[in-house]
Amino acid sequence: MNKPLHTARELDTRMSRFGLRLTAGLSEQCEQLPPDIGERLRVAREQALMKARSARAAQPQEARQTVLLADGTLSVQGAKGPGGRWLKWASIGPLLLLVFGLLLIQHSQWYQQIVAGADLDAALLTGKLPPAAYGDPGFSEYLSTEDETADTKQDE
Repeated sequence: MNKPLHTARELDTRMSRFGLRLTAGLSEQCEQLPPDIGERLRVAREQALMKARSARAAQPQEARQTVLLADGTLSVQGAKGPGGRWLKWASIGPLLLLVFGLLLIQHSQWYQQIVAGADLDAALLTGKLPPAAYGDPGFSEYLSTEDETADTKQDE
């Protein structure tokens, strides 16, 4: 089974750390810049932070969690709401169909065995041989004489 390589929360944490390191490096270099360029950069940074905050506020609180798997594929987990219920039922549906199919196959096998047994019982009960003869030790001798008489009748 594929294990998650990084969850969305871990990726967000890593991006935040990278952003903090980047801002720390830029802040160190900002001291060497002329004051007017430093002021323009400060204003641009504040505007970027305001846009990022408004974008985060616009995202739904119960968002789906995206997980990056080890083989490089993405998986959606933690789906809430009506879309999440549909996704759960859609994934359970094939499993229910498989179980229903297996039960149907088992029932048909069981029914075929009962029909075969009933045919055998009907053949035994409608034959010339009484049922008590099957328990008799001389039954094999009776069958061999019965076969011999049937063969002689066919030859005539």
